[in-house]
Amino acid sequence: MSVVTEVLQQLQGLIGLGLITLGAWALSENRSARPSMRWILGALVLQVLIAAVVVRVPLVWSVIGLANHAVAAIETATLVGSSYMFGYTGGAPAPFQLQEGASAPVIIAFQILPLIIVYSALAALLWHWGVLSWIVRGLSWALQRTLGVSGVVGLSGGANLFLGVVESPLVVRAYFERMSRSELFAVMTLAMSTISGAILILYAQTLSRTVPDAVGHMISASLISLPAAVLIARLMVPGEGRTETSEEEPGLRYEGGIDAIVRGTLDGIQLFLAVIGMIIVVFALVSLVDQALALAPAVQGEALTLRRIFGWLFAPLMWTLGVPWDQAPQAGALMGTKTILNEYVAYLDLAALPAGTLDPRSQLIVTYALCGVANLASVGLLVSTLGALAPSRRSEAAALGMKAWIAGNMASAMTGAVIGLVSGVF
Repeated sequence: MSVVTEVLQQLQGLIGLGLITLGAWALSENRSARPSMRWILGALVLQVLIAAVVVRVPLVWSVIGLANHAVAAIETATLVGSSYMFGYTGGAPAPFQLQEGASAPVIIAFQILPLIIVYSALAALLWHWGVLSWIVRGLSWALQRTLGVSGVVGLSGGANLFLGVVESPLVVRAYFERMSRSELFAVMTLAMSTISGAILILYAQTLSRTVPDAVGHMISASLISLPAAVLIARLMVPGEGRTETSEEEPGLRYEGGIDAIVRGTLDGIQLFLAVIGMIIVVFALVSLVDQALALAPAVQGEALTLRRIFGWLFAPLMWTLGVPWDQAPQAGALMGTKTILNEYVAYLDLAALPAGTLDPRSQLIVTYALCGVANLASVGLLVSTLGALAPSRRSEAAALGMKAWIAGNMASAMTGAVIGLVSGVF
């Protein structure tokens, strides 16, 4: 790669960061109340520093890389249960001889998705024992010290790295009635732009054969997304509310270890079924749209498809994140699938791309840009959860739902731009 090309790619990433920040301010409820330029630049620099330290410092990356061994252990343990329950479709040896050169089939529903159930139960148990809650409070403290967020926003941000869209609001359930509008929006945006541990393992396992050290990159993307989400949220819905947390307030609690395992398992089953349902529906809807588009005249000798349209629409955005223009349509198709449909379907498409479609740097940018649950189904789940926890704010949460969807996708795109910048500069 020439020096000129390298410089151009760095400028692309900076353009992306600038345009996303400017776009968030343009969508602000009160543009005159935006945070100071010093704070905005500080939030951007913090993202770059996190990316540089996590990805470029060998010791830190090695520590995070240990998570790969933990995930491998959870996967092995899960296959023991799934193979017993589902037989060879769940990972047990096939009772028939495979064709020469053929590998054992990987059935997503029975071999990969059960990871969600096992992790969910394990996370609930670790929360009950205080391990995860201690880590969450540490992350909350870091967000408060670096970005000056309130205690409730920091606690919510930390919880989102381990708990799902439905479970994470339970950690700050005692504060919803009295937190400010800006804090409520920040909590919602953090939920949209980060991924929980169960989803992290699912995504990483899906990409394990495509993206080296996928678990580490998923963790890195989640960490970078925290300041990105806070920045976007504060630009779009500015405010000075500061609701602090207290150890005395009720949050996510279990009656004992058995209760944690049972409730975690039930939560995991709900997510397991939701993922299966969403994949079936999304693939079916895409097929229906593609069948309708096939009736239109061919474009450039090929039938129109939803993915081709997504590629054209989102190609300019992916270029600003650092993807070369000749690869931008493929990357744009993945980003469009993530934004409009579902991020897991986008990851499935990424894993299925022919080798060489995206170069390693572009593949990394796309991996980070897709990392977030900002889809319409998640918006519905989040608004329903907040409405149940704080009935008096149901309408406000519903009104902020689509804003949070936009903000979550902008934060994820910003994360992609940051990793593209870091991967080229350092």
